[in-house]
This record gives sequence, structure tokens and C-alpha cells, in this order.
Amino acid sequence: MNEPQTIPQHFLQKVQKYGDTKTAVRQKELGIWKGYTWQESYEQVKNFALGLIALGLQRGEQVASIGDNDRQYLWAFLAVQAVGGANVGLYTDAIPQEIEYIVNHCDATLALAKDQEQCDKFLELKDQLPKVKKIIYWDERGLWDYEDDWLISFAEVQALGRELAQKEPDRFETEVALGQADDLGMICYTSGTTGAPKGVMLSHNNMLAVGHMAFTVDPRYDTDNHVSFMPMGWIAEPIFGIVAHVMTGMIMDFPEEPETVRENVREIAPENLLYGARLWDSMLGSIQVRINDSTWLNRKLYDLFLPVGYEMAEKKFRGEPAETGLKIKYKLGDRLVFQPLRAQLGMSRIRSAYTAGAVLSPDHLRFYHAIGVNLKQIYGSTEVTGGVTVHRDGDIKVASVGKPYPGVEMKTTEEGELLISGPTVMQGYYKNPEATAKDIFVDDDGRRWFRTGDAGYIDEDGHVIFQDRVKNMIKLANGEVFSPQFIEGRLKFSPYIRDVMTVGGETHDFVTALIIMDFDNVGRWAEKRGIGYTTFVDLSQKPEVYALVTEAVQEVNETLPPGARLRRFVLMHKEFDADEAEMTRSRKLRRNVLVDKYGDIIEAMYSGADSVEVVATVTYQDGSEGVMETAVKIATLD
Repeated sequence: MNEPQTIPQHFLQKVQKYGDTKTAVRQKELGIWKGYTWQESYEQVKNFALGLIALGLQRGEQVASIGDNDRQYLWAFLAVQAVGGANVGLYTDAIPQEIEYIVNHCDATLALAKDQEQCDKFLELKDQLPKVKKIIYWDERGLWDYEDDWLISFAEVQALGRELAQKEPDRFETEVALGQADDLGMICYTSGTTGAPKGVMLSHNNMLAVGHMAFTVDPRYDTDNHVSFMPMGWIAEPIFGIVAHVMTGMIMDFPEEPETVRENVREIAPENLLYGARLWDSMLGSIQVRINDSTWLNRKLYDLFLPVGYEMAEKKFRGEPAETGLKIKYKLGDRLVFQPLRAQLGMSRIRSAYTAGAVLSPDHLRFYHAIGVNLKQIYGSTEVTGGVTVHRDGDIKVASVGKPYPGVEMKTTEEGELLISGPTVMQGYYKNPEATAKDIFVDDDGRRWFRTGDAGYIDEDGHVIFQDRVKNMIKLANGEVFSPQFIEGRLKFSPYIRDVMTVGGETHDFVTALIIMDFDNVGRWAEKRGIGYTTFVDLSQKPEVYALVTEAVQEVNETLPPGARLRRFVLMHKEFDADEAEMTRSRKLRRNVLVDKYGDIIEAMYSGADSVEVVATVTYQDGSEGVMETAVKIATLD
């Protein structure tokens, strides 16, 4: 076979190499890990691909998919591309209105919906999705009595494929061979923080280029395991999961359920791991709470050796050799504390760990390196096929997002906006030439550049320093400029803070914040101290909880210029909610929505008030709901 140009061509190459001699895919079902060889995976993909042809899928058409990470999702993804189609992933928690917009906008002619829950969403929209011919499901539970002929099972599609294979035994290989590097392989929709989501068109060359670059920096091997759990609607999983799988032969492992991901990661202990920044934040909070709840001896060992871990990490960051005494202490700490901790996290064999989606706090990065996790920051966006920068082994700056991948060029405009050029730059936005022309330009040398909209700079060592979105950099009336994301990230280092939105502007002399407590962690903290509470609202307004959060805010303030420090904050009476459009499905804040919705609270913080009245929906411990008026306190710091 010639050098593969497409993802399915890489897949066929690995099938020819490994056949039945090596496991390609594993999934845990009913408590048992079941494996599938490359040949078995091939049969699944081939039959489903030919079944799609039998259903009328044409080259150049789109197929939308919604469902948990399962082997069927992988096989369908490869099958769609094998016959010249493009995949469009949807988040599993997407509501019907979001599904309707994306499925219609991308002109999908077929859709995959895992189970009854997802099929019901489509059935609710049946009259609004005129282009969709069939909905294909792979989990039959709850669907046995459904008689709508719009629905068809995964197995039935494969049966159609086997019939076609009998008539045209070479059809699958012929279809795969027709694929070209510039063919559209995926449309990945942006989160839509400032408007309707845009469909980013990514070619096979875009996706494979990222793979080549990433695996040059951090190689993958066919003995590696990858646990697939990141949302398929997010660019990270298709690239670092599916593309890596077909390019390097690494094993794809699928969890039993979304709720068992942590447990399944511990069982597999993968060599490489990518979590969103949000998950690293959550994990750190859980570690801190577990240590606090641990035995006296474990707490003492942790308190004794964590500073040793930090010292060793700082040596590594500065490129300095560690003294013999430090090495001995760290080795002892690793044996007694860090190794058991990494094993609990599923990182006993970790070679490289990554964070993406948002910039991780430098404090978080230091912590994970202190306990022996080689955590690196990735920076990029959907428009450049995911990550384009990454930290290198032995060259990690906690304030940076790493260096550009080989083959990627980055520079900044006079206004400080980051620009990116290289083979990973998208083809454009689907059916949106105006937005494409706004974000993509061609220079005098014919190179295509993507305007990121991010503020940052490249330091003297070639590291990229990300600050914030250009539009989000805020100047106060006192002339001080601050980055909301930086302050928010530092505050979320506290295990007791789940979400934050900072507020400020040219009409304000200081920064304020809407803070969401972490209900689980604060609840456990309160119970250990005998502090009673009934609801989220009740707990959030306890004086003891305000004192707890104030301590975290003061620690962050010490790292900020005086003019950019938080002066006032509130503990919100509810969490920010994606279903109320307060944040995106990937949990990015919709700042304009939040400012409008909570304008009364923000105004009260700047007016000098001690509290503000709000109307809140409360959920009681028995599951019942009610509406109550409550006074949200406003905290003031020196």
C-alpha cells in the first residue's frame, strides 16, 4: 500500500500488519474486559461501512453521532470516513434544540444515537430534520417496543453491509482507496460562546498532520493503551484517540459506563492521558479532600514529602540537577506517598499526561509534577485541529503553554493577538464564508494563517505565553489591565471553589467575582465541623463558608498587582448551568449571559451594599424543589 492519505487507509494498513495477532479494541462489559483484534475490528468497520452505502450514504455527505464512547462509536467513525463521509460529533448532554441546529446546519443525511435517551431526542425532532433518512442505534435496551421505521439498529446496518459484500466483495477496499488527503473527514462545531456554533471543516490531512507532529514530540507505541472517555464532540478525542489508534496501533480501551471512567482508568493504567483542565482541577480537589480525611500517619507522610516533591519539580523546571540528598528523600517519598497516590489515579505507568481546553493554573501544574506526573499543557483550538503547542520533556515553564509543534509557525500582531500557520489550519467554516474570511488570511508568501483571537506572546526561549481572549482582557478605571481567566484559574486551585467569574471594566476601579462553591467538598468540610445545612443555598451563605473562601481569595490576591486584586465577592446561591445557557457544554462561561442575568448582584457589589436579595430554586435532600427568596451576602476584602 502507498503512504496512507486518510484515516481509514491508516486503519487498513494496521489491519494488514496485525490481523488476528494483536488486540485493537477493548471494552468493559458486565465487569469483564472484552478484546477485539484488528481483524475483528476490520470486519465490524467493513460491514457497517457497506451498510451505510446500502442506506444511501453518498461520498461527501455528513453523518451526525451522539452517544457515549463505545467501540461502536469508533467503528462507525472509521466506517463513515471509509466511504467518503464526514463525521459530526454531538455532546451527549445536548438538548433537542442544539441537536436540531447542528444536524440541519451540517446537512447530515444519517445519524447515530446510542440508546433510548438519545433516540428520543431525535424522535422529538423528526419533523424538523427532513434530510435525515435513518437514526442508527447500538444499545437496544428500552427500544424493543419502538416501531418507528426511522430507527434501525447497528446490527441491522451491518447485516445490510454483509449482503452488499457478497455482491461486491472488493467494494470496501475500493471505497477506502478512493480517499484523498484533502477530503473532508470531520466537521467539529465550536462551543458557541458568543453566538451560534460554527462548523469547523477538517480534512484527513489536517487530522493526520496533528498526529505526526504530536507523536514526533511524544511517541506512541503499539503496546500503549488509551482510555477513550473525552467527548467525541470535542476535537481532542478524535485526534488523541482515533487518529493515534490508526497511526500507531495503540489499543483503544472503552469504559463500561461514563460513571466508571476513573475506576477503569485505574484498571488500565494508560501510558498517556489527556484530561480537560476541568478534570485536573476536580481531581486535585478530590486528592486534597481525601488526604484531609485520611489517617494521621498518611497526613503526616503527605505533609512531610509534598514539599520534597515541589523542590524536585522546581529543580526540573529550572533545568538544575538535584542534589544527592534531595534525590534520596524524593525516592523515599515516591515509594511511601507518590507511587500509591499515582496508582489510585490510574497513573502508575504514565509517560506523558496532558491538559487542554483551558489553561491550567501554574499551581496545579507544579502539584502534579511534585507527585511524579509528567503533566504538560497543550494549547490550540478546533480551527487548528486541536493542539498546536505542547511542553517538552525537560523544558516545562509553568507560565507557558509550551512550544509550537514541528511544522507549526506562530507569531503575534501589534495588538498582541496570536496567529497560527501550518498544515493543521482548518479548511474553513461550513456554509459560512464570511466567518472564514474573518478568521483566515493568506500572506504574501501564500501561507494561510488563523487569527486565534487570543492575547499572548512568544518569549525568548520560544515558549508561547497565553494570557486570555483578546476581547476578554479588561482595563479598569485605574488603568490596570487584568486577565479574568488567570484569576479564575488560580481561585479554582482551592478544592472548595468550583466555578468563578471575575468582573471589572473601565467604569470600575476594582475587580469583583461571582464564586460558586464546590458543594460536595464544602459539604464534607461542613459536616466534619458539625455545621448543619439543608440546601445549596443554605450552605453557601454560612459565615464559616464565607471565611473559608475568603482565605482562598486572599492567597490569590497576594500574587496579583494591587490594582488588579479582588476587593469584593459573593458566594452564589446556585451553580452555573449549561441548560440555562450560562455556560457551554464544555463548561466555558458565557460571560455576557452571566453579566445580564446577575446584573443586580454585580451592581450591588460595586454600590457598597452588604447583601442583595435573589429568588432561588432550591432542591431539598428528599429531591423536592421549591422557590425561595434569600439574601446573598457580599464579602469585602482589605
